Amino acid sequence: MLLHSPYLQYYEYLVKYGKEMIEIQNLDQKFKGIKKKPLIRIAEFVLQEEGAGDDIEISVVFIESDEMRRINKQYRHKDKPTDVLSFGEIRDFYDPDKFILPEILICPEEVSKNAQEYGTSFEEELAKVLIHGILHLLGFDHERGDKEEEEMLNKQENYLSIFFK
Repeated sequence: MLLHSPYLQYYEYLVKYGKEMIEIQNLDQKFKGIKKKPLIRIAEFVLQEEGAGDDIEISVVFIESDEMRRINKQYRHKDKPTDVLSFGEIRDFYDPDKFILPEILICPEEVSKNAQEYGTSFEEELAKVLIHGILHLLGFDHERGDKEEEEMLNKQENYLSIFFK
């Protein structure tokens, strides 16, 4: 089973040739100045703390609002952009019968709007949605019920507080 993402071929190449654990690609022309290294450190920290393994690879792609809206409509039947979408689960990365490269799509424009609405910095909000996306890849889902939502959001806030106090 392969992820039906428009970016799949690029990420199959990354896996085949053993690139970084976290690969970040910025396709959003309006937000070209996003610093990748702090995000990679945050992602690697969360993955290690959650026991995801050292050989896992995750792709993170920054996309424009129109593209996020299209993908959100296609996969979630919601005709609006969202800040983050996650595809695949890390456990499927290790299963040769179900190989899916875990992928997180982030819309910087939506992240920027959220940062303004919540009174946080763009960098903090970006870290928050990255952590949120990683937790989804690890199998957490806040839409499965109150208990799982509380567990996921507590983890998210705990990790965020390590980097933004």
